[in-house]
Amino acid sequence: MRAKPGRVQVLLLMVALLGGCSPGGGELSPQNRRAIATEIEARVRDAYDLSKPGAEERMIALYADTGRVVSSSTGRAIASRDTVIEGIKLFWKYVGANMKQPKWIWTQTYVDVLAPTAAVFTGTYRVPHVTPRGEQHEIAGAMTLVFEKRGSKWGVVQEHLSDAPPAMSATMPMDSTMKTK
Repeated sequence: MRAKPGRVQVLLLMVALLGGCSPGGGELSPQNRRAIATEIEARVRDAYDLSKPGAEERMIALYADTGRVVSSSTGRAIASRDTVIEGIKLFWKYVGANMKQPKWIWTQTYVDVLAPTAAVFTGTYRVPHVTPRGEQHEIAGAMTLVFEKRGSKWGVVQEHLSDAPPAMSATMPMDSTMKTK
């Protein structure tokens, strides 16, 4: 039995559409997924390691060099890499400079690899430190960083920052785990 011309065209269109939707080269093996997750996790942990100098520069280096960078925090959103970088510099000028003996502690971390060029890091953290008056103090919160690989470099293109209420920081878990999806 011969197919009618209209059916053949519909069939060819469906095959073309389904072929275009298949993952093809975008499919990740479990090993590649783990390698990307490990790379993202290591970059973030290194950037926020306050035991060595240059944290401000390492944090800034996490962000994409070009294109739009979106950040949301405290009910606001900005879509400018320059403004995000300025915010990091202001944090270190007015907050970071006043923290004595700070230690960044990741309490939970998760890395979801979405594609060969997209991954999301989410983590909760605590930063116990001593104030200039010698008092114990702690800041804490959560962050989500969306990474995109451009060329050979991973860079943050979107972030969401959330400060924990002061009473919560004392009850956050102490252990850090990495989970990948």
